[in-house]
Amino acid sequence: MTDDSQASAHPPHILVVDDDPALRELLLGYLGEADMRVTAVDSGRRLFEVFDQEAIDLVVLDLRLPGEDGLALARQLRERAPVPVILLTGRAEEADRVMGLELGADDYVTKPFSPRELLARIRAVLRRYQSQSRAPDEAARDDQRRAFRFAGWELNLRTRRLTAPDGRKVELGNHEFSLLMAFCAAPQRVLSRDQLLELSRLHSAEVYDRAIDVQVLRLRRKIEADHGKPTLIVTERGAGYRFNAAVETLY
Repeated sequence: MTDDSQASAHPPHILVVDDDPALRELLLGYLGEADMRVTAVDSGRRLFEVFDQEAIDLVVLDLRLPGEDGLALARQLRERAPVPVILLTGRAEEADRVMGLELGADDYVTKPFSPRELLARIRAVLRRYQSQSRAPDEAARDDQRRAFRFAGWELNLRTRRLTAPDGRKVELGNHEFSLLMAFCAAPQRVLSRDQLLELSRLHSAEVYDRAIDVQVLRLRRKIEADHGKPTLIVTERGAGYRFNAAVETLY
C-alpha cells in the first residue's frame, strides 16, 4: 500500500459499504473523530463509483447488501486493486467469512459490533499494509499505482486529479500532471533535466531541456505556498531538481 514508512499527512480514506443508514451515520462520526476520512455508501454500484474516483485506503464491506452478492463485490474489489478489505458479517455466516478470507479479505467483524472494535481492526490492517516491505517485483507493479500523497496533497492517477491539503481541486495540464507524477515516483532524488524529459515524456512534444524549467515554474505556482521560495520542488544548481517530500504510494 505504501512505499514510505513515514506517516502520511493525509488521513486514511475509509469507504464504508452498508445499507443501514444508522450504522453509516455512526461510523461516519466515530471514525471521523479518530482522524479518518470516511465515505459511506449503501450499494455495490456506489461502492465502485467512489472507488474509481477516489484513492481509498480501506473498504469496510457488509456481505449482506439487499439484492447483491457481497462475496462477488469483494472479488471484484480484489481484481481492481490490492486494497485492504474488512468484512461485516452476521454471527451465523461462518461459511461467508471463510469464503471472504479465501478471496483475500484482510479481516472480518461480526454484527452487532462496537465501533471501537472496528476502529482497532482498521488500524491493525492499515499498520500491516504500511509495514510491508517492497516486494522484489515492485517495479512490475508501477502500472497498478492508484495515487501519490505528499505534504497533504493527493495526486489521483486514475482521475488525473490533484487535491490540495484544504480539499481544493487543482487543475493540471497534461505536462504538469506528467511532471508531478515523475517527481512523486522518485522523491528525494536529484533528477537532471534529461531524466525529467524522459520520465515525464515531455520530449515527445517539446524537445529542448529548458521546457522542463517552464513546466517546473508552472507546477510550483500550483503546489508551493510561495513559488518564489519553493520547498517541494527544489533546484539543485548544475544538476536539476529534487522533489523534497515524503511520498506515499497507494496501489
